[in-house]
Amino acid sequence: MHALQEAQPLVGSGFTPTDLARALLIGAAVLLVSVAAVRLANRSGLPTLLIYLGIGVAIGEAGLGITFSDPTLTQVLGYAALILILAEGGITTNWQTIKPAVLPAAILSTLGVLVSVGVVGVGAYLLLPNLSWQVSLLLGAIVSSTDAAAVFSVLRRVPLPPRLTSVLEAESGFNDAPVVLLVIALAQAGAPGGADNAWWVVVVEAVIELAGGAVIGLVLGYVLGRLMKSAAPGSSGLFSIGVLSVVVLAYAVADLAHTSGFIAAYLCALMLGNLHLPHFSAVRGFAQALGWLAQIGLFVLLGLLASPVRLIHQIWPAVVIGLVLLLLARPASVLLSMSWFGFSLREQAFLSWAGLRGAVPVVLATVPLTVGTPHTEWIFDLVFVLVVVFTLVQAPTLPRLAALLHIVDESHTVDLELEATPLEELNADVLQVRIGDASRLHGVAVHELRLPEGANVTLVVREGKGFVPQNRDVMRHGDRLLVVTTAGARGAAIRRIRSISKAGRLAGWRRDPQPAPDDDQAS
Repeated sequence: MHALQEAQPLVGSGFTPTDLARALLIGAAVLLVSVAAVRLANRSGLPTLLIYLGIGVAIGEAGLGITFSDPTLTQVLGYAALILILAEGGITTNWQTIKPAVLPAAILSTLGVLVSVGVVGVGAYLLLPNLSWQVSLLLGAIVSSTDAAAVFSVLRRVPLPPRLTSVLEAESGFNDAPVVLLVIALAQAGAPGGADNAWWVVVVEAVIELAGGAVIGLVLGYVLGRLMKSAAPGSSGLFSIGVLSVVVLAYAVADLAHTSGFIAAYLCALMLGNLHLPHFSAVRGFAQALGWLAQIGLFVLLGLLASPVRLIHQIWPAVVIGLVLLLLARPASVLLSMSWFGFSLREQAFLSWAGLRGAVPVVLATVPLTVGTPHTEWIFDLVFVLVVVFTLVQAPTLPRLAALLHIVDESHTVDLELEATPLEELNADVLQVRIGDASRLHGVAVHELRLPEGANVTLVVREGKGFVPQNRDVMRHGDRLLVVTTAGARGAAIRRIRSISKAGRLAGWRRDPQPAPDDDQAS
């Protein structure tokens, strides 16, 4: 006992079990409130990020009095959270769905970003007082990135045509990497003693870093994914940890190699998510759980860092820059990027309005503070206000705007996850089909769908009541169908449903006025 008492002073006492209990109490309470808030977000059509930011502000210095003012720690934890969010986005994205959208999304994430930065930079220089060109362009770069978490959460509730959904999802996954590189370059150039490189040097370095990160992510995802597939453990939980570890490894290797860690993480996750890994339902669920945890932690942390007193002074500048971004910069970037790929003006208008901002711009607003760029302390507050205000404006109006522009998918098809059913062992998929008000599936009998062998309509839900359909049962507007299909017949089943939804029961027997896409298009 005497020896133990003498040893006690050597043990650090900065964080005690009592402190741990308090931290766990606050953390668990925040998580429970955040989980409960998802229902409110689903009803309102708002991304959950606004509620989580509000929770952070509520428990911060103006609410419960928890003080937090460390931009460096915020940036580090923000990067960690973005890795998990990108991992979820990549793993849960079907390559066949986004394949036609990869090139348009890549152009929008590079050329479109540069256009947006330029327009916002000019607007900030002309409309905000006492700003240099360098700080104006830095502000334009910070707000130019769409947010994967915000886009994914809203698009799940908007029945869009697959190619629009694919472009938005791919763009939000791709554009973090170039924007991070651009923000860091501009912030370092404006810092005391920063390198004053020519613009073409910055562009070349960015291209090299993006290409290097892409190669690292794809190679690690493919090689390690194949190895894990051939030596998968019996435990789905352990396998899920291994898959997410590969994504984190890709980020770390790419970053230490001075290439883009974010593009490496996203492409690695995309590769892993499309290798037909065993235990994939468990992997997908684990990635989504970590993604939610990362979103909650990140947004609450950003809310803690914000000060309501400071935010008030940035409302008007945030509205000005937000209007420039929403009405000028985003439409210009979409017009110059998407016109080459056959997107109509109505589709481009929706893409312009759907460029949601979220955690990424707010995290990037801490970069000038950590780098030491002078006269940029206000940027965090302005970006925070901009994200909140324009998310409130844009997100709830997306379903209505899609309907006004007549781009709603009347036979919206989504994948369903049935965790209790061993779909992998059965080599099967389950799809949900919603028959919209203008769909020509209305009045078509089940047998007239002529689904491929291996696919069948197993349940119809009409006015809240479900029944197992017979071949001669007729489908109606507003019906929701469950289609069970083998993995091999999945793409053909989706194409058949889309074709009949557009051209009626005679689709396939005569020339369709609007032929269905050839690719597998479940959103």
